[in-house]
Amino acid sequence: MPPTPHRSTADSDRLRQSRHPATASRPPRSRRGSSRRSVRAGALAAAGLVLGAGLTACDSGTDDTSYGRGQIEKEEGIVVSSDFTEQQPSWRPCPAASVLQGADAGKPKPLPDGSRWECADMKVPLDWSKQDGKKIDIALIRVKAKDTKRRLGSLVFNFGGPGGSGVTGLPGSAASDYATLHTRYDLVSFDPRGVGESQGVRCLDDKATEAADAIDATPDTPAEVRRSEAFGRRGNAACEKNSGAVLPHVDTESAARDMDLLRHVLGDKKLNYFGISYGTQLGGVYAHLFPERVGKAVFDAVVDPTSDPADNAVGQAKGFDLALTNFLTLCAERSGRKCPTGPDPEQGKERIVALLEKLDRRPLPTKDGRKVNESVAVSGMAQALYAKELWDPLARGLAEAMSAGSGDTLLKLSDLMADRDEQGRYSNANDANTAITCADQKQRYTVEDVQDRLPALRKISPVFGAFTGWQMLSCTDWPVDGTSDQTVAAPGSAPILVIGTTGDPATPYAGAKRMADRLGKGVAVNITNKGEGHGSYGVGTCVTKAVDAYLLNGKVPSDGLVCSS
Repeated sequence: MPPTPHRSTADSDRLRQSRHPATASRPPRSRRGSSRRSVRAGALAAAGLVLGAGLTACDSGTDDTSYGRGQIEKEEGIVVSSDFTEQQPSWRPCPAASVLQGADAGKPKPLPDGSRWECADMKVPLDWSKQDGKKIDIALIRVKAKDTKRRLGSLVFNFGGPGGSGVTGLPGSAASDYATLHTRYDLVSFDPRGVGESQGVRCLDDKATEAADAIDATPDTPAEVRRSEAFGRRGNAACEKNSGAVLPHVDTESAARDMDLLRHVLGDKKLNYFGISYGTQLGGVYAHLFPERVGKAVFDAVVDPTSDPADNAVGQAKGFDLALTNFLTLCAERSGRKCPTGPDPEQGKERIVALLEKLDRRPLPTKDGRKVNESVAVSGMAQALYAKELWDPLARGLAEAMSAGSGDTLLKLSDLMADRDEQGRYSNANDANTAITCADQKQRYTVEDVQDRLPALRKISPVFGAFTGWQMLSCTDWPVDGTSDQTVAAPGSAPILVIGTTGDPATPYAGAKRMADRLGKGVAVNITNKGEGHGSYGVGTCVTKAVDAYLLNGKVPSDGLVCSS
């Protein structure tokens, strides 16, 4: 799963897809697998979730590797056509975000220093093995470095998902998170293939997508299972009908090759990169394919490259249960018996389980007429656990549900998770998420596979375990086979900062160490952030200073650095 500001959800953000028509019985996923926040500040305000004060309390300065176009002619057996390498993006003022990108983002505003955003398109082959075939456009966005005399080149961001639009994600966070980096870097991002305005995958229409809310994400009876499977087949058929040509080509390896072409057309000899959540998986695949082209790279909220979907179900059940425990503990410490779940965290979980069982039988009403059932409530809770800034709204939502019989706040949180705007329009984040995941993932599970694992998962997390278990069916009956092996070994790469947060619900902390091990000896520099939420940069000064010192001055932090946020 799921921060916007980087609206969040790799194998990282799997707790999202209850809203995807092909996986309607699966657990809800985060908004755009990304960094520390789950939603942009503007989106919070628009949703009526404004935060209060409650629970959340040495280089010379130039880089001779970042200028001029670098080698791209041949790598991994692929010769890149001059049709692509000689293109010059035509940068222009950015339009407002499209519905596929998340229309609530609007038009990117200038940064406080007056810098304005520019947008462009980059041509890439739909199929990298058939470069004379169909071409597609990759949507780009950038803001030029403020200090042009000390410019270090471009810094390319991917905020995760998979399925998150970088064209909307970067402007939503640059002013608050990346102002220091902007002094010497052009900040650049893009909509990966299949996302937003880069041949965005589209499945069911908005009305049919919203109907997924009524599908039980944890089917308890054979009839509920059949209903879920039927809805999933309907969604898969719609994906194939509307986006069948692109579905085989939205894999992470193809996106990594797009990113190397982006490096080239930007004029950089090496790729300076900041990947968050699924962005760490994309970065790892890039480093494997092009280790000698890695410049300075940062992986934050790191995906475990060794895990399969069954492992992910276990890992996320543990991760979200830990985050929920931490939320309930803080709620009890701050509010005591006034905490909606009570003064004892374990009893608080029992109260939440009882609430969910009640909602499974009788959903709560909301002011806009929609209902909050068990699936929608868990989606909202999962969204809130991405960042402590959403813990106040979560407490309010639980209080409304338990005491006032209202689902309003939980619905707003769930809408953020689903990337639904106030007009009832959905971005393609969830459709793209499924398409990219299933292009990468070879495993296809059965209902029996899930049911065999449910007792253990419920024991791990009575609240989230069943949801993460049913998520294993995300790619069952998908119209395209998964083929990528997602290798990340990168011998010969420049150092890559690998940052794991101990309380991260979506990309559990252990995955960072496994990513570091797979990148290879002498490549990864491990940083531990003791804290909460999905991502660490911009949350605590220790991690932020270490990253800035590396990206701006080339100072590599000590391997094993421990920070707190």
